[in-house]
Amino acid sequence: MGFYAPPFLCIYLNRFIMNKLRPLILTAAIIASALLAYGLFTLPSPQPADADGFSSARVVKDIEIISRQHHSVAHPVERAAVREYLIGRLKGLGADTVQVFRYDSLIGPQNKHVEYTFDAYDILAEYPPLKESDDTTYLMFIAHYDSRYSQPFARDTVWSYGAADDGYGLGVALETVSQVLKQREHWNQGVKVLFTDAEEVGMMGMKAIWENDRQEFDNVGLVINIEARGPWGPALLFEACPGNKKVLDLYASVAKYPYTYSLTTVVYQFMPNFTDFTIIKDEIPGLNFSTITDVNRYHTHHDNFSNVSEKSIQHYGEQILPIALKYLKSEEYADKDAMKAESDATNFTIPAVGLINFSKTGFMIFNVAVFLVFLLLFALEGVRGRIKATKVFRVSCIALVSAIGFLAVGELVAYVSGLIAGVKFKPFGIMQGIMFDNAAMICSVVVMTILAVLVYLSSRAAQVRAVAGSMRASAAISAATHNAYNVLYGVLALLLILSVALLLAIGETLMFIIPLCCVAVAMALYHLTNLRIWLPIAIVMILLHAFSFYYALAMALTIGALGAVMMLAFFDIMVIIPLADLYLMPERKKR
Repeated sequence: MGFYAPPFLCIYLNRFIMNKLRPLILTAAIIASALLAYGLFTLPSPQPADADGFSSARVVKDIEIISRQHHSVAHPVERAAVREYLIGRLKGLGADTVQVFRYDSLIGPQNKHVEYTFDAYDILAEYPPLKESDDTTYLMFIAHYDSRYSQPFARDTVWSYGAADDGYGLGVALETVSQVLKQREHWNQGVKVLFTDAEEVGMMGMKAIWENDRQEFDNVGLVINIEARGPWGPALLFEACPGNKKVLDLYASVAKYPYTYSLTTVVYQFMPNFTDFTIIKDEIPGLNFSTITDVNRYHTHHDNFSNVSEKSIQHYGEQILPIALKYLKSEEYADKDAMKAESDATNFTIPAVGLINFSKTGFMIFNVAVFLVFLLLFALEGVRGRIKATKVFRVSCIALVSAIGFLAVGELVAYVSGLIAGVKFKPFGIMQGIMFDNAAMICSVVVMTILAVLVYLSSRAAQVRAVAGSMRASAAISAATHNAYNVLYGVLALLLILSVALLLAIGETLMFIIPLCCVAVAMALYHLTNLRIWLPIAIVMILLHAFSFYYALAMALTIGALGAVMMLAFFDIMVIIPLADLYLMPERKKR
């Protein structure tokens, strides 16, 4: 005999269960987003020395030797020892030729606190395919083997051991070459490895070989430059050459655990950092990889072997090795100019989802589609009476003023942090030597989030109080729902305006189009299916992107740009809060 439950009881139980479960579902979704975004399940595990594929453990063995002593241009003996070790490793891998290019009496760095006169020695190894021809095209790996010269750090002057910068680049290049050589019989292209000297004093080794021995680059069709700006975190593809569509199509098609944002190429142009790739990127297609965490272990005594991260090293390999194998084995890249393109790609990474890669035209179509869907939803919500134009406009203005206010607060936190640590304040600039900078940035964003939630709840309570005398039992829920809609669409309307402005100015809308797209799609599906589950899915997607992107932005720009990070993060927060409120809203009783 089956159990019979009256329909009204089923409806009541379902409503009761869902009202109790939704907070748990939302909490679990937020926690899972953070864990996925920070690589708990989305970054590769280090591989042991006996692994068949790319092994971070083998790279670490090279780094341990390279980073035993300071080896800057001010340390000629120690630098020579590193150079001889690298020459031996390249020969041991079976290089057909290993050349050393000497450039005498260079002087650098310029406009710094010190100046050195030194000889630079660039190392170039060549591994042609077994079926080499006169017009063989080559893939070139580039890394530099000099460590940073003396660096002012807080109230001291320190020297780097070059474990990450650029021990990571040297080790990853050597390990990648050892792996691709296993399939040398399938190569159509060859490999060149360029280990430059004197990069830290102004890319002087790269400038010298480019100016004096440019013929060595004549048959290079693709460059992969490997850098490190701190020992930790994921390996970010932070820069690509101009006209990068084909290069990024290759990356998108094969790289494992991809991590890149085309916006970082734009941001990097405004930063006071340069690499060897800077010298050649306008002439040779290429990619530039680097870790970016953290700045206090970059160019300082903290860049030593004890801070090496095997997980970060493995991430380089999982991205770079598949690119190298496909390039070397595919006949389509036999033409040296095969990777050149007239246009750039636009892309972004969402952890657990992957790399989203657009052509410029495709990205424009995507933006226009999102704009149209949002405008249609906006019109429908207005017709249904869920939003009012005056309230939406008011929310947009308040959100903009609040964002600017948090920008100022973030810069104030950076200024005070600099005072405490004895570090010069650089608004929107790189501030190094504040050892508590990450904690200060995290706490600032957390406090901002709490304030935003409290202000939202206060506004919500005011709307509910306004209908406190209503005879309808559902009046309070209706008032809270209308408040959530007005706040949500007010912030989204502001993001729409900012997206259009950015799209016209720089062709990028990354930080605004993601939340706009996620909410537009989720709200459309919610209204079509009457299923609220689309709302936490949108929240998860926004958080996955936000956690990952703002982490990269904060690590790259440092606490000096905390204001910019807080301002941009504020917009995402103010989208998520009303969206979460709509999801958690109690079910209305049906008559």
